[in-house]
Amino acid sequence: MKKRLVVLTGAGISAESGLKTFRDADGLWEGYNIMDVATPEAWDRDPALVQQFYNERRKQVLNAKPNAAHLGLAALEADYIVNIITQNVDDLHERAGSSAVLHLHGVITKSQSSVDSTRTYSIEGAEIRMGEHCELGSQLRPHVVWFGEEVPMIPVAAEICSKADIFVLIGTSLAVYPAASLIDFVPDDTPKYIIDPKIPFVQGYRNVLEIETPAVVGVAKLMELLNNL
Repeated sequence: MKKRLVVLTGAGISAESGLKTFRDADGLWEGYNIMDVATPEAWDRDPALVQQFYNERRKQVLNAKPNAAHLGLAALEADYIVNIITQNVDDLHERAGSSAVLHLHGVITKSQSSVDSTRTYSIEGAEIRMGEHCELGSQLRPHVVWFGEEVPMIPVAAEICSKADIFVLIGTSLAVYPAASLIDFVPDDTPKYIIDPKIPFVQGYRNVLEIETPAVVGVAKLMELLNNL
């Protein structure tokens, strides 16, 4: 019977595909103040600006390609039941071939109603245009969870983590909640691998192996370690 491998990924895994990380030291994302483009208040204040920002990000995502870390995780499905839980809004895990991907913060390649977040839609091309409405008559917005909004998939993700036989953390600082709390649901005796150039603070957890490298090198090392179990 295959073991369940649960992987929580953050911006670090997509950075090696050329996508800039969401949270930089200067508080800017692609030259924008995050609070001006990634909050409900920003949308209320200037929806056209927010729409433009995410249209630009969506074009970048569509032009990006999965890297060896994404492809390596997909390949692990040959030997494991692999659940990917990602904080990223890109679709690189899916394009790499992973079959079970849970997006905590939505996915930028979809739109949603601005009055009912459960109404989501595929996007033709790279842009959502102002004046495009859902069937309720509300403006379509990016299918992205903004700062200050609830993260509805957290209970589902927590349940998956509680069933992990092996847990892997890749490219996340564990600084954004509630996603950072998911490691607390992993059973104490479950082996935990952390892949990042800067290992986040994880004191108090048992069975932790730190792989202090970027994601592409780290996933290759992970696959080697798993083959030797």
